[in-house]
Amino acid sequence: MRFAIATFIVLFLVSCEKKTEIEINSVEITPVFIDSLSIRAIQPLDENRVWFAADKGKVGLIDGDTPKLAIIKYGDSLLHFRSIAATKEAVFVLSISNPAVLYKIGFNGTEATNIEEVYNEKGEKVFYDSMKFWNENEGIAIGDPVEDCMSIIITRDGGNTWEKLPCDNLPKVERGEAAFAASNSNIAIFGDNAWVATGGRKSRVMHTGDKGKTWEVFDTPIVQGKAMTGIYSIDFRDEQHGIIFGGNWEDKPFNEGNKAITKNGGKTWKLIANGKEPGYRSSVKYIPGTEGQGIVAIGSPGISFSGDGGKNWKLLSKEGFFAIEFVNDSLAFASGNNRISKLIFRK
Repeated sequence: MRFAIATFIVLFLVSCEKKTEIEINSVEITPVFIDSLSIRAIQPLDENRVWFAADKGKVGLIDGDTPKLAIIKYGDSLLHFRSIAATKEAVFVLSISNPAVLYKIGFNGTEATNIEEVYNEKGEKVFYDSMKFWNENEGIAIGDPVEDCMSIIITRDGGNTWEKLPCDNLPKVERGEAAFAASNSNIAIFGDNAWVATGGRKSRVMHTGDKGKTWEVFDTPIVQGKAMTGIYSIDFRDEQHGIIFGGNWEDKPFNEGNKAITKNGGKTWKLIANGKEPGYRSSVKYIPGTEGQGIVAIGSPGISFSGDGGKNWKLLSKEGFFAIEFVNDSLAFASGNNRISKLIFRK
């Protein structure tokens, strides 16, 4: 009898672990904005509206069929933007390099109302990569090292002011360790947590569980050792379960050590689909509402999908993009060279 009960418990636990595989067989790609830009940062508002920040100083809101655009100059120079984030009343865009300038754009739900500079950093090594908000008041942006730590700036007042964290409060970087400004997705946020993915000669995951007050850093099995290797994108679906994706930008078909998952908040990572497609991808996202089973990874080589938590993948399209952001479980926006498109995923 005891053996029968034990067997029942084991079978029950196994059945609880097994999740339904998500089925997607195609993606419908519809361009919503075309311009001669490199667009690596997008922030959807709903199914019909998406903010973007691009190179050549261009920032805008695509509202259905109507683009509402602005060109931002710093002095006589056009800034290059690869980071964007939004709260209910504002949109924030951050330029990449010297000077790195962060702007707060007031938004009334329909139109931009004003723009103000809220952070400025000058220096030969300054280069910012991505930005996210925990809530309406607290946000974070990360950049490459200018000293012996990653550059991290924090706001606690809705983006009105930003403060750079001292290196004494942060993990030390290894030689050649930095981050990739490929898709505004090397920061993941959940609850009070933030995870920051690094790459280059060392590829690790930094973690804070208290909105940037204290930090720890974890090693990963992702390919590293060269300037263009490492993690390009990170996403978490809850406080414990996350995925990292990247590879070697200089050898995009290479598919060993380029994707991994964690089940313990980033402390340890396990490679998935190792030596199997896809290779390099610059942006990865869990599909909302699929309990981690549905995942999409995109990059210049195309759009790939997994319906079983990353064990197996299939190529949905060879059309290349840089970044993807989901609106719901079947619709996302993606951006790339010269365009933003709406993606509809179908069974």
